Amino acid sequence: MNVIIHKPLLIFALAFASLWLAAWLGTLLKRWKPLNEELRQDFGLILAATLTLLGLLIGFSFSMAANRYDQRKNYEEAEANAIGTEYVRADLLPATDAAKVRDLLKKYVEQRILFYTADDPEVAQINAQTTRLQGELWSAILPPAAQQPTPIVALAVSGMNDVLNSQGYTQAAWWNRIPGSAWALAGIIAICCNVLIGYGSRAMPGTRLLMILPLFVALAFMLIDDVDTPRHGLIRVAPQNLTSLAASLR
Repeated sequence: MNVIIHKPLLIFALAFASLWLAAWLGTLLKRWKPLNEELRQDFGLILAATLTLLGLLIGFSFSMAANRYDQRKNYEEAEANAIGTEYVRADLLPATDAAKVRDLLKKYVEQRILFYTADDPEVAQINAQTTRLQGELWSAILPPAAQQPTPIVALAVSGMNDVLNSQGYTQAAWWNRIPGSAWALAGIIAICCNVLIGYGSRAMPGTRLLMILPLFVALAFMLIDDVDTPRHGLIRVAPQNLTSLAASLR
């Protein structure tokens, strides 16, 4: 399921094909058991209620995806601010330790930029490099903190802690996506809606009018998945703050 819902173009193709097929099956069902004209008004109420439910699910899913997208943007900004603050606070350390911390922070920023721009095959290596640099950063801050346990040096330690924590918050935001069960529920309701439309329409099975709702619903699903998928879609969080920080550090 995760392999499918993390590919927006695949979502569009599968959704459009399955929904169009559902509408076509609805027209065949009408031939087998025609809709009584006396029940058409009640059928219209059921169809309207089902379409309303589908619209609410699509709107709710898009809201969830948009909130997660905004969260990823906010954490990128927070991560850049934490690294920039720690780069300045390195002045509170002895000169040798400060130079080492600054050099490691420059390398760390480059890895964080790659995290936002890389594709899946490169992510494992980037995460490994990030973990290694985090260990070196913490090791670089511990000796001066142990030798001079003053409130001033504690500011540098606190800033380094914020740098490490911000990466964890960012990773958690990238893992937080719309559950597969929500996608399944929306797909089932969309299929039922198209079956009802095909069953209640007066169009022939091959008419192109039956393609309209499947097309629009498939486009909506693709947009939601694009916003909700950090790496595979066209809509991505650009590391603007981290890129600007890296340029200023250089």
